[in-house]
Order: sequence, then structure tokens, then C-alpha cells
Amino acid sequence: MDKSLRLKYLAIGSLPHKDVKTAMELVRQNFDKIPFFPQLANYNRNEDMMVQFLEGFPSYKSEKDFCVDCDSEEFCYALEEFFSDYEEIIPDINSPKLEKYSISKNASSTFSEFEKIISETKPEFAKGQITGAFTLAGVLTDNNSASLVFDETLRDIVVKHLTLKALWEIKHIKTANSETTPIIFMDEPSISQVGTSAYLTINEDDIVSMISEISEVIKSAGGISAIHCCGKCDWRIPINAGVDIINFDAYSFMDNFLAYAKEISRFLNDGGKIAWGLVPTLSADILKDLTINELVQKFEYGVKNLTKFGIDEKLIIENSLITSSCGAGGLPVEYANKAMTMIKELAQELEKRF
Repeated sequence: MDKSLRLKYLAIGSLPHKDVKTAMELVRQNFDKIPFFPQLANYNRNEDMMVQFLEGFPSYKSEKDFCVDCDSEEFCYALEEFFSDYEEIIPDINSPKLEKYSISKNASSTFSEFEKIISETKPEFAKGQITGAFTLAGVLTDNNSASLVFDETLRDIVVKHLTLKALWEIKHIKTANSETTPIIFMDEPSISQVGTSAYLTINEDDIVSMISEISEVIKSAGGISAIHCCGKCDWRIPINAGVDIINFDAYSFMDNFLAYAKEISRFLNDGGKIAWGLVPTLSADILKDLTINELVQKFEYGVKNLTKFGIDEKLIIENSLITSSCGAGGLPVEYANKAMTMIKELAQELEKRF
């Protein structure tokens, strides 16, 4: 990561807009330094984060409601073809077979506009995202209604499928402008459930391995790997997985994050970066009267508490980005617009103060 991301700002995933043009104009206005392609699930259900990246998954049938027919002959043939494609694509991102794992217009109404913005404005960075492998494997089920995350082979298919989606995004970002560095976020809300009854039999090393495999391919293809978790999280998992950026809900779960100060210190010293999700997006009531000064105070609280553990303030600031706490897809459009504007204003205010 030779380019500086110091106090740069970006958004997480979704917007509530039903009009593509309006949504992309919001991206142009507020995220000219790091544009992203928003997920507009209110416009198209296929842009829901659990659906958007399932195109091309072996034997997946959308009408089966997240069930993969793992017992069919069709699945066996599809799997053989899938692994053959994967082996050809990984060493050569320019393989024509990568287009089989594209994000079509049926799955994203905004990606082509995102490419256009990159081509026209030539930003240093551009943000893409995929559903996290652990999260998606926990949602998909087999013929016996068991989550794929509990089966090592099926879990591996999910990891490799999402890896190809990430590579497709990287290729298209770089095609739009070869000098733009792709930042690919893995959205992993389910990591917050590790240790609960739903995932008691899951080995944390397996989760680390899932994240690490995708992260390494992203980095080897010239991208920056990032992970987003918007709830309480064992931050040792993504840190041990070797991602470049960890993104957390700094508005609601600051103290949970600070509890891992020892691991965060190691992460920062190894070149990692923190994306502080300071602008809340889960409640219009909170956003209604929220001020930039309140968010500055939250950031200063977080920095101050990390320095108590011996982490140099300059190291923290130099490796901090500003984001929303989560996607804004659940907000009314008016408040989503406010949240996106506040991200930019907050980053600019912090730039002045530090």
C-alpha cells in the first residue's frame, strides 16, 4: 500500500435509493476520492448483499431460496467445470473465463456507472465489495437444510466463488483506469456471532483461513483487502487473517474494538489500517440531530484510549480512514443522503484537527 489512505473516507455498501442516477450522483458528489458501487436492494432485490454475488455459483437456483442442490448430477458436473475455471483464472486474471463469474446488470444496476466514474475521474482508489465467505456460507444450505459453512468442501466452494467475484471487480476497476488501486471489502456481519450457539462447532482457525484465502488473492492481484463487521467482533480473527483494513462500527461498538488494543497495536505496526465507522446508519432518529463535533469527540475518545496502550498517536492517525458504521440501505433517502455527506465532512474536519 504505497499510496496514503490517511483520513480518506468511503461508504459501506448499500443505499436506499430507487433511482440509479440519483444514487450515483450522490457517489460522485461525496466520494470523488474513493468511489464505490452502491447496492440498491430497494430498486432490485438481486442487489441484496446475500443475493448479489450468487450468480455463477455451481448449481445455485435463486428460486430455491438459498438452497444449493448438492446431491444432483448437475452439481457434480458444474463443480468440475468450476474448479477447472478457478485453476485457470487464479494465475491469469485476464483469462476470458473470469467473465463467467461477472456481476451482471441483473445483479448490479450501478457497477457500469461506477466504472464510468473511475474512467472519467481517475481516482487513486475505488471501493468494491463482496459478501464475506463466512457470512454467505452460513446462509446457503444444502439439501438437508444444513448451512454450507459446516461442510469443509462446500465451504471451500463458497470461498473460491467469492474470490472470483473479487477478481472480476479488480479487473474491471483496473480496466476503467489502470492507475486506480481497488479496495475490496469483505462484508462479514456473521463474525459477530462466532461463539454463539449457532456456530459453536465452528473452529476460529477455519474462519481465519476462509478470510485469508480471499485476502491473499486480492492482494496478489494488486488490490487492498478490507473486512467490515458492524457488530461485536473478535477482532483477532480478521487481524490474524492478514487483511489490510479492518472496519468496525465505531459509533455503537467502540469499547468492543478497544478491548483488542494489543492485537490492534500489532496490526498497525505491521502496516494495517483502521476504518472507523463513525457515522451511524442504522437509525434515522440518531442521525436527525447528530453533529460533526459529536463524531469528532468519538474519534478522539478512540484514539486516546489506544494511546493508553502504548500505540503512538501519529501511527494511528496515519493509518485511519473514516466510514459509515454500516450500509445505509435501511434509512429513508433523506437520512442516507445526510449520512453520506457527514462522512465527507467528518473526514475533512479531522484532517484539519490532526
